[in-house]
Amino acid sequence: MPDYGDDEAKPAPEPLRRVQAFINTLDRESARDRLADAAGNAQWLARHGLLPAGAVLTDADLDTLVAVREGLRALVIHNSGGPAPDARALEPLHRLTASAPARVEVGGAGDVRVAPVGSSVSDRLLGLLLAVKDAQCDGSWAHLKACANEDCRWVFYDRSRNHGGTWCDMATCGNKLKNRDFRARRRS
Repeated sequence: MPDYGDDEAKPAPEPLRRVQAFINTLDRESARDRLADAAGNAQWLARHGLLPAGAVLTDADLDTLVAVREGLRALVIHNSGGPAPDARALEPLHRLTASAPARVEVGGAGDVRVAPVGSSVSDRLLGLLLAVKDAQCDGSWAHLKACANEDCRWVFYDRSRNHGGTWCDMATCGNKLKNRDFRARRRS
C-alpha cells in the first residue's frame, strides 16, 4: 500500500491527479480516512481545490464528499476491468450533476471549456467530474486504475508500455496476491 500522504508513487497528470488524490483519501487497508472528520480535513480539501479557504464543512458536505468519492472509485474499478458501477454507486454522481450547474467558457485563444458555476463543495466536486470527462476525451482516463487487491483498491496511474498495470505496488499488493494464488494452487 502506498504512503497515505500526498506523494503518489504513480501519479496521474493534472487535472486527473486531483481525482486520484480525492479517491485516495481513503486507505482501505489501514482504514485511515481523510474525510472522517470535518475539522481535520478542511485544510486538505482547500489545498486540493475542493473547498474554499476558511470554509466550514457541514455533516451534509462530508456525506456528499464520501458518497462522490466512492462513486468515482466505482468508475475507476470499472475502468480497471472490474464490474460496471451499480445504480447505488452512481446515484451520488447523478445527484451532483443534477444539482451543481456548469457553464461553457471560451478562452482568449478560442479554447472551449466547461466549468462549475459556484464554489460550494458540490460545485467543486462537479469540477472533478468535468476533469474525468476531459480525461475520457483525451484518453488519459483509461490509465487511471484501481489496484486489483480488493483489500486495497488504491488508485494509480498506469504508465506501463502496454497499459497492463494491475497493482498499485508490485512489491506489496502484487506479491501478496500472487503468493496467495500460488499457495491455493499448491493446496489443490
